[in-house]
Order: sequence, then structure tokens, then C-alpha cells
Amino acid sequence: MCFVPPIAQDQAYHRFADARTRLGIPNFGDVVSNLPFLLVGIAGLALLPRFRLLDPRERWMWGVHFACHLLTGLGSAWYHASPDDARLVWDRLPLTGVIMSLVAIVASERVSVTAGWRLLGPLLVTGAASVVLWRATGDLRLYALVQFGPMLCLPLAILLFPPRYTRGAGYGWAIGLYAVAKACETFDRPIFDALGAVSGHTLKHLLAGAAAAVILVMAVRRKPRAPY
Repeated sequence: MCFVPPIAQDQAYHRFADARTRLGIPNFGDVVSNLPFLLVGIAGLALLPRFRLLDPRERWMWGVHFACHLLTGLGSAWYHASPDDARLVWDRLPLTGVIMSLVAIVASERVSVTAGWRLLGPLLVTGAASVVLWRATGDLRLYALVQFGPMLCLPLAILLFPPRYTRGAGYGWAIGLYAVAKACETFDRPIFDALGAVSGHTLKHLLAGAAAAVILVMAVRRKPRAPY
């Protein structure tokens, strides 16, 4: 990314395809479709005591992860009610927490708990710094690295290192759903023109929320693998 020219925030990004107001809520589809993030965050925090974990530090990492989901639901809804750069900060800031905490969790499960625990703080700071840097300089390069780098790193970690827990396929399903979600985001207008009832960006929220739900179900149902 150091060799890529600065990436500016395209202001056309804020002009989403579905701008319909319903029940007094502007941009209703893109606002309300954040509900899955909120629900997964609340459910994850509530069910956290049921997670069968090998180390208490992992519970803290999962707690951060689901708290960031909850904040993402609130921040994204706030942004989509009146999209602009200032509000976009509160959408992107907690989202970096979701992504970076998941990287730390996978590192703790696949490499060592100590590795994941030591990475958690620096990763969260880097994620937050990427949003602050964008607002201060207008350059999105670090944020792009924070958002898309894990989509390459996580599959590699999952493939190369043995799992400490069952149901590891949940990560693969979640990554796949998130990739489809990003594709829907890219084709926001064509999907809206084709379907009419729903836009690509609204589908992006629903699919990303489904990815989060898959990870929550996996975390609740799995158990440590023998011989751990």
C-alpha cells in the first residue's frame, strides 16, 4: 500500500440507490438492515458465558468482538440516516474493531492464545488509526488495508494452522458470505434497478449480518478438540 497513490473518499459513495423514506425513517432499507449487527452483538454478549473456551483471555477477545458488532449496528444506522463523511466515521470505526478482533481470535485459536492476546491491542489501535488517518488526511489506504487484508490473512491462517476447536468451517462460511456482501455493495444500483424492492447495499448489510450470525452460532456450539 505504500506504493499505491493516496485513495480519496469518493463523495458519490454517499449516494446510495435506495433513498426511500418509510415510517418516517430516511433511507429506510439501509438504516433498518443494520438490525442484524445489533442483534448479533447483544446475543453474543449475552451468550458469552456459554462459550466453551480453553483460556479466559479468549472470552475477553470475543467480548470485544461482539461489543463492536453492537456498535457497528448503531453507527451504521446513524450514518445511513444522513450519509456524509462525518457520520461515516462512526460506521467505520466499530467495523474495524469487528475485523481486527476476529484476526486476534483466529490467531489465538490457530497459533497460540498468547499470540492472539498480544495482537489484540495493536490491531484495534491500527484499525482505529486507519479511520482517524482518513479523516485527517483524506487518504483511505490504511483503512483499505485494514478492511481487505484480513480477507487474505484469515483463510491462510485457517488453512495452515490446526484448529483448537470444532466447527471451524463456520469461519469459511462467514468469509464467503462477507465476500458476497462486498460484491452486493459494489453493485448497489444495478441490484436495486433489477429487484426494485431491495438495493445492493441493503443486501450487503443483511449478508454481513448473516456472516456475523454464523460466527456466533459456531462459537456457541463448538467445543475444544482433543487432546486439548
